[in-house]
Amino acid sequence: MPIAQTHEMHKRRFGRNLGVALSLVGFAAIVFGLTIAKIQEGASMEAYDHQPRVSVTPLVEDGR
Repeated sequence: MPIAQTHEMHKRRFGRNLGVALSLVGFAAIVFGLTIAKIQEGASMEAYDHQPRVSVTPLVEDGR
């Protein structure tokens, strides 16, 4: 005889699990949306990698 009756505790646990799952999906959607917005912005996306960046180095005029 299989156990087919669901206890009240399982219903409450399912509700909490569903809430946590929806929160996690919402957080992932926010992070994904912010990432897409940053990429589509088209701003200078040079990372700090201990190399001189062309965009911040001053122009050198050849005054010979």
